[in-house]
Amino acid sequence: MKAVQFSRFGGPEVLETVEQPTPQPGPGEVLVRVRAAGVNYFETLMRRNLYAVTPELPMVPGVEVAGEIEAVGQGVDAALRGTRAAVPMFAIGRPAGGYAEYLAVEAASVVKLPEGLSFEHAVALLVQGLTALHLVRRSPPRGRTVLVTAAAGGVGSLLLQLARRAGAERVIAVAGGQEKLNVVRDLGADFGVDYCEPGWVARVKDATGGLGADIVYDTVGGAVTKACLDALAPAGELVFGALGRFELKPAELEGMLFRNQSLKGFALLPLLTPEALQADLVELFTLAAAGALTITVGRYRLDQAADAHRALEDRRSTGKVVLVP
Repeated sequence: MKAVQFSRFGGPEVLETVEQPTPQPGPGEVLVRVRAAGVNYFETLMRRNLYAVTPELPMVPGVEVAGEIEAVGQGVDAALRGTRAAVPMFAIGRPAGGYAEYLAVEAASVVKLPEGLSFEHAVALLVQGLTALHLVRRSPPRGRTVLVTAAAGGVGSLLLQLARRAGAERVIAVAGGQEKLNVVRDLGADFGVDYCEPGWVARVKDATGGLGADIVYDTVGGAVTKACLDALAPAGELVFGALGRFELKPAELEGMLFRNQSLKGFALLPLLTPEALQADLVELFTLAAAGALTITVGRYRLDQAADAHRALEDRRSTGKVVLVP
């Protein structure tokens, strides 16, 4: 089978397509023919050895796939053959292996896909969909003005829709460039602002009568977080979900105290329990299959993984970046 790996750390050019033996399902496992594999920003950090944990080399990245069950191992119901399913590898202790044509995983870890939901859309609802769902649950937006950073991206595009469904009074979308602003408006944002333009925080303030947003969902970090702090209303809540990119200084945090503002950290993995994981994904899959969630994907062939990484790093991607055969 074909797989994409890196044997040294560096830029996107270190990703190479290689031939590997097709795995065989062991007892309790199924063999999934991968029809779509998700690409995540943290994988670009791993490739550069900038992630929290240094991966062992060579490494085949990828923690989320969707495809068809092609074979089953001992003790697995043979009727599962041909089933369309998604595999949230990141939630079951499988930190790698998704950029490949086949994957052998525990049968209990797969989630069946409803009719009408494509493999690409299913992959978009794994890391990004669960992140958006739990952000809304952790900081309910009902009746409040919310601001979503990277709103045209994989998490942001779903988050602004779920916040709207959860009763947000107003959704402000922050994105880079006119094309992405057009996307977020089509997704239901009340107001879009280009963070590449100077003075964008002032535009947010003007749109909120000088107050700012009651909740800021920040999954970008860095300098964007500092700007979001200026766009946060008194007694507002900054929800920070950009692990590894936190740059607020003690003086800025102290300023939050004087404005009665709160900072809430967000990390997805500790929130995922085996009991709830399947139910959460079924909820997201059902919404998407019914047309209640609009999903945007950028498709690249498996052998174009380097181009997919470049698009993510250069912030040229819209929605979820997906590798297909």
